Amino acid sequence: MIHSTLIRRALAFAMLAFAAASPAQTPGTTLAACPPGTQRNAADAAAVAERSRELKVLGIEQMKPAVGAFDIGKPCNANYDEALANPYPKLPDALTTRAGKKVTTTSHWRHDRRPEIAELMQSQVYGFVPGNVPAVTWKVTRTLRHSIGGIAVVTKELTGHVDNSAYPSITVNIRANLVTPADARGHAVPVIVMNGSRLQPIPRNPPASLPHNISYYSLLGEDNLEQLLRRGWGYVALDSTSAQPDSLPNGDGIGRGIIGLANRGKPRGMDQWGAVRAWAWADSRLLDYLVTDPDVDARRIGIFGHSRFGKAALVAMAFEPRFAIGYISAAGAGGSALFRRNFGETLANLTGPGEYYWFAGNLMKYAAVGSSPDELPVDSHELIALCAPRPLFLSGGIFMSEPGKIPGDAWQDTRGTFMAAVAASPIYTLLGAKGLGTDTMPPPLTLIDSGKLAFRQHTDGHTPSPNWPYFLRFAAREFAEP
Repeated sequence: MIHSTLIRRALAFAMLAFAAASPAQTPGTTLAACPPGTQRNAADAAAVAERSRELKVLGIEQMKPAVGAFDIGKPCNANYDEALANPYPKLPDALTTRAGKKVTTTSHWRHDRRPEIAELMQSQVYGFVPGNVPAVTWKVTRTLRHSIGGIAVVTKELTGHVDNSAYPSITVNIRANLVTPADARGHAVPVIVMNGSRLQPIPRNPPASLPHNISYYSLLGEDNLEQLLRRGWGYVALDSTSAQPDSLPNGDGIGRGIIGLANRGKPRGMDQWGAVRAWAWADSRLLDYLVTDPDVDARRIGIFGHSRFGKAALVAMAFEPRFAIGYISAAGAGGSALFRRNFGETLANLTGPGEYYWFAGNLMKYAAVGSSPDELPVDSHELIALCAPRPLFLSGGIFMSEPGKIPGDAWQDTRGTFMAAVAASPIYTLLGAKGLGTDTMPPPLTLIDSGKLAFRQHTDGHTPSPNWPYFLRFAAREFAEP
């Protein structure tokens, strides 16, 4: 049921950019080359209007059409043929500055090239966080003692209130639950932040044993979560959308949440943050609290995210040095997979009415008619490089052709993630750490974890669950190091 639900949601996301529109509406939504049956009216009117405004600001008259996910071999569907997947094989060199100078020392990387990549990642892909973002004040609103899967735990219900005194029309309260083993009280434990959790209200008088979906990312499965707790670790279920709405089906989301509050209701600039960067900002603000909690080992806080929240978790790792480790699951295009690939989701999908708000407006320039992803001055291997030399576990699933399972996790292009990890490995080497250790894509179910970059491709659909136990083992090794 989870798999079929996710597939249907992925289809909805893929088709949002096919929203039917008259010539008077947003540029680029007329898809004359595509069969009428591929067009949808799913995009929210507010999303179409805001995207239209941004396209006009950018001077873009027409966007490339997005692709679908499931009609294999038919017009307007994604490519799943590896022979056609690399139209732009030459990646930007992460160890060459824009001025053409080779980076050969750690000092040169840290003081020159890394800031250069970080600036480009923000200005062209994810957006800058404005300098006037209000402060966040955290409170523990409730402390509960109960059990999860037979394990005694303590849950602290957290609320991070963002100061809205300068613009009271928008209220932002970031919600999270910190869960630690009850027998660890008095001892600081490693904690994994579950980016993108779907929190349910905890009853006023909760039962002794709470349902799992109250406190954790619902795609993991009970057994996997219990593995973490039985190790004596804790986790934080963070409702990322309480900081910034995931605008579907409410496309005016970038006018609300922390983006709307920081802009005081005004439209964003084209190099300002989208939802992915805002979710990563919320991860950092949660970290501000966690490093003060006596039950949390501030040196051993990791972050996990799946799908679009995997994109946010990777961005959080890249821009927040206090995260010690990351598990990035099926982050795909706009996350861990290369932009220059043509496999599964495309840049045209990322910049369509259903997803453009995840990113800076500037990203739409590279999906306009007459432009290409090859013009991007950065690519995803450099986002991974910004995490170096900290450990990072990258994963995803395979293409699946069985009826009802098409295309499996191929939309997220796991090979594109592997290729990005390969290209990021020289930065790990420069910084004195081992990267991936191979440039040969391994067979599915093969774990690569001999270095600080780990990789495993599972054989299931769009889910993080199969690789979770392997991440925990990888993290246990890293956390055990002095």
